[in-house]
Amino acid sequence: MNRLRRPSGGDCPEFDLTYVRTGPRTSSPPLVVIPGGPGLASVVPYIGFRRRAARLGHDVIMIEHRGVGRSRTDIHSRDLPPSAMWISEVVDDIAAVLDHESVETALFVGSSYGSYLAATFGARHSGRVAGMLLDSALQSAEDGDLERHAVRSLFWEADTALAADVRQLYRDGVDERILLDVVRAAYELGGAELTAPLVRARVGGRGTLAWRLMEAYATRGESLMSVPGVYEFELAGVIGFRELGYGGRPDGLPLDPALTYAPLARRFPNFVAEPTDLHRAAAKFDWPMVLLSGSRDLRTPPAIAERVAAAAPDATLVRITNGHSALESHPEALLVAASALASGSHDLLPSRENDLDRLPRRGLAARVPDHLAALVRLGQISPGRLPPNW
Repeated sequence: MNRLRRPSGGDCPEFDLTYVRTGPRTSSPPLVVIPGGPGLASVVPYIGFRRRAARLGHDVIMIEHRGVGRSRTDIHSRDLPPSAMWISEVVDDIAAVLDHESVETALFVGSSYGSYLAATFGARHSGRVAGMLLDSALQSAEDGDLERHAVRSLFWEADTALAADVRQLYRDGVDERILLDVVRAAYELGGAELTAPLVRARVGGRGTLAWRLMEAYATRGESLMSVPGVYEFELAGVIGFRELGYGGRPDGLPLDPALTYAPLARRFPNFVAEPTDLHRAAAKFDWPMVLLSGSRDLRTPPAIAERVAAAAPDATLVRITNGHSALESHPEALLVAASALASGSHDLLPSRENDLDRLPRRGLAARVPDHLAALVRLGQISPGRLPPNW
């Protein structure tokens, strides 16, 4: 683990930026892996990921986001101020680490919010990008309509039993924000095979424990805003509201994704502007790019990755059966894609999509569907009829 003293400037005091570099140092550019958020830490949650990457021969750099984990406080152990939270400053942090490590160019791997940081870095430091993998690409605060369409077409407008049950829970008065967060997260984790039984059980008054656990996993209530060293939204979340439009106004129709962060809006600044027009910037990204897109991704729907792939001169779109963020739920697929990018064989990835789907799922969220499905089944069986191994 390394620390880099970042000088005071503007409204930001001096602080130590923490980062890790692991794996063999080779002649190839290192991978700069940027997790989602804002709020996800880089050091503790991805120890296993870095070990697997090292076994594949990757030199990996991961930088603890300012205001999070080991980069949370200034040199006097005081929390960094909200005024220090700007995407431009986070991008400068990345550049400073590359300078400190004498890295001229790198391959950037960004997931969700991390993809926004990677693309912004590319727009501002194009000469330092050897290649880029955007996992669950986040490109603009204006893409909320794509998210609304993906959610509503699946859970509200569809002529399916799942949509009918969601509409019933809505009519029954289930909190709309919780309903949205739960069904969206369940679908991303396990598709209709997981979501439909969960919702059907809730309609029938069963599966309460499974529903509550899914609610705890999926929602962003104030009591769940911080898991020290893993997910710390209190400071970094300023970026989400001020520059990425997390506090967007709901349109008044059912199941609006804008509701997700609504309970937190009063604690954060209003939206000001995005730092970069990434739609326009993508057309100038002349390095090799991979767009890794999950078929069940409802937060950054596949339409976003498709648009970026169409705009960038050398982009390969790779579709996998997955939800949001392969880094979290299917890192083996992400590492294979990163290896292909590093070796220059990324254009063959679309022909290997089925192979990527069959890889073992070892992400932080990979086991949630099995546990949740078991709890749903348990809620549908009377205690006297449980199998012996329960």
